[in-house]
Amino acid sequence: MGEEIEVLIVEDDIRIADIHRRFTEKIEGFKVIGTATTGEQAKEWLDLVKPQLVLLDVYLPDMQGTELVTYIRHNLHDTDIIMITAASETDVVRHALRGGVTDYIVKPLMFDRFKTSLENYQKKLVQLKKNNQLSIEQIEHLWSQRGVKGNEIEYAPKGIDPLTLAKIKKHMLTVNEEGITAEVLSAMVGVSRSTARRYLEYLISGKKVHAELIYGSVGRPERRYFLVSS
Repeated sequence: MGEEIEVLIVEDDIRIADIHRRFTEKIEGFKVIGTATTGEQAKEWLDLVKPQLVLLDVYLPDMQGTELVTYIRHNLHDTDIIMITAASETDVVRHALRGGVTDYIVKPLMFDRFKTSLENYQKKLVQLKKNNQLSIEQIEHLWSQRGVKGNEIEYAPKGIDPLTLAKIKKHMLTVNEEGITAEVLSAMVGVSRSTARRYLEYLISGKKVHAELIYGSVGRPERRYFLVSS
C-alpha cells in the first residue's frame, strides 16, 4: 500500500474521538497520530506533526472548527480536511466548501460512510502521485467525488437548535442495545423531557434513530430510542 496516511482527530468529546480512531484504524493505509479536544490543542498538533489528513468537528470548546479550516489553509498547504460534525448551518457548509474541505460527513457517523470517504480520499492521492498529467476523464472523476454532497446535509428546521441537536446526536452515539428513553436523555443533555422527545422524533423523521415500545412486567410500556445502524 506504501506509506500510511497520517491522521489527526479533532473532536471535543473523547468518546466520539475514540470511535473515530477505531474506525480509522480499521482501514488499511491510515494511521492516527494524535487526538485534540480543543482548537488550541489542534493547532499545537498541526504545527508539530503536519498531518496529511485532519478529521475535524465544528463544535469545539474554545473555537469553531471553521476557524481551524482557515488556519490549516493559511499554514499547512499539504494538509487535507474531512469534516465529521452535526453542524448543518448553511454558513458552516459554505465555509467548508470555500476552505476546500475534502468531504463533509454529518453525524451520527456510520462506518460504511466513513470508510467510503477515506478510501475515496486514498484513491485520489494514489492517482495524483501516479500521474504527472491527468486526462479530462480523470480530472472530472476526481472532482466529482470532492466536497459536500447535498443529500448528506441536514438543514435543521424551525424549532430545532443545531447546538442542542449536536449534543443529542453525540449522546445517541453512546447508547447501547437497550436503547434510551427521552427522560434519561433529557437529564444527560440538560433539557426538558418534552424537548428531548421532540429532537428524538426529529431524528426519527431523518431515519437516524428509531423507536420501540418496550413492555416490562408491570406498568405502561416505555418508548425507547435506538441509533439506526447502516
